[in-house]
Amino acid sequence: MKFVISTQELNYLINKIQNIIPLKPTVPILTNFLIEASKEGLTLTATDLMVGIRCNTEVNILEEGSTTLPAKKLGQLVRELTAANVEISSNSNQITTVISGTSKFKLNGIGKNEYPALPDLSQGCQFNIKQKILKDLLYRTSFAVSKEDSRYILTGLCMQISNGVLTFIGTDGKKLSRAHVSIAIPSDVVNQSVIPLKAVDEIVKNLIEDEDEEATISLADEKIAMTTSQITIISKLLSGDYPDITRIIPEKSTFELSLHRNELISLLRQVSLFIPDQNHPVKFTFVNGEMSIAANSIDLGEGHVGMPVNYHGDTLEIALNPNYFLDILRHCKEETITLGLTDSYNPGIIRDGENVDHLSQSSPLYLIMPMRLSQD
Repeated sequence: MKFVISTQELNYLINKIQNIIPLKPTVPILTNFLIEASKEGLTLTATDLMVGIRCNTEVNILEEGSTTLPAKKLGQLVRELTAANVEISSNSNQITTVISGTSKFKLNGIGKNEYPALPDLSQGCQFNIKQKILKDLLYRTSFAVSKEDSRYILTGLCMQISNGVLTFIGTDGKKLSRAHVSIAIPSDVVNQSVIPLKAVDEIVKNLIEDEDEEATISLADEKIAMTTSQITIISKLLSGDYPDITRIIPEKSTFELSLHRNELISLLRQVSLFIPDQNHPVKFTFVNGEMSIAANSIDLGEGHVGMPVNYHGDTLEIALNPNYFLDILRHCKEETITLGLTDSYNPGIIRDGENVDHLSQSSPLYLIMPMRLSQD
C-alpha cells in the first residue's frame, strides 16, 4: 500500500471517525483504524462492534493495499505534521512508513484480516432524505434520550416508519420530543427501530446543511446504516420494546399560551439559581393575565419571576423541572412557543411556534412531566 494525501485532508478524515474508537476494547485491534487504498480511492474505517464508520476520499494511490494502525497514535502524529502533504506506505510485515517533508516515521500495524468487517446493508429497506432535514429531526429529538442505563431501551432514539411518514422519538421518562416528516417510501412499509445515542450523535456530526445533498438510510438484520457521498455509519439497533408514547400525550389541552421563547429562557435561568439541585422543581402559577415562577431553598433563599400571558381562568399551579424546560426551549427555533396545559398532574405540551395546535403534524412536539412540589 502506498498513497499521497494532503495533511489537512488526512486530519479531516481521522477527526470524522476517531470518536468511535473504544477506550476499553473487547478486542485489541479495535484501537486501530483500518486503512485501505484501492483504485476507487482511500478508505478509513473505525468500529467498536456496536457502531462503525467508514470514510472515503479520492487521493493519489501509488500502490493498492491495506493495513490497520493505532488510531490514537496516528491521529496525534498527523495533527503535529507541518508539511502540506504526507506519503504513507506499508509493507508485507505491516510496518507503515509515514513521510512528511523531511520527517520520517514508522508505525507497527496489524493485518486487515483480523479487523471485523462492517456489514453490507445495501439489500435492505432503503429510503433517501435531505441531509438538512434529517439533521434537524435528530437535533430536535436526540437531546431527550436517556443518559442513564437503568432503562436500557430509552438510551436510544426511536425511529418509526408508517404510512410514508418518518418519526423520531426521544424520551427519558421526564421529558419527551417527537418530530416527523413525509418520505418517499411505499406506504405499506412499517418499521420501528431504536438507534443507540452514540450512533445518532455521529450521524448528526456528519450531516451537512446543504439544501440539495441527500443521505440514504438502510435497514436490515437489526442494523441501520446512514450513507452520504463520503461517509457510511452503521450501527446495531437496541433490542426491546419501546414504550407507547401515545398513551401519555393528552388528547386535548385545557388552555394554550403563547410565550416569548428567549424571555422564558431568561426567567427560567434566573429562578433555577435558587433550586438546590438539578432535579428540583419550580412552581408555575397562572392567574388572569400573568404567569409567575417561584423557587425556594432553605440553604439558598428564594427567587420569584413573572411575565404577562394570555391566560384567563381559575388559578393553576404546576411544578416543572426548569432544566428540562430549558432543554426543550433550546431545541426550539421560533421566536414564540405554544404551551398547552390541562391541570397540575398531566404533562405540559410545548410546540415550536405561536398558537400551534398540540395535535398538529407539522411541528415538533415536546412533553414535560409535572413533578411534586417540595416543601422546603
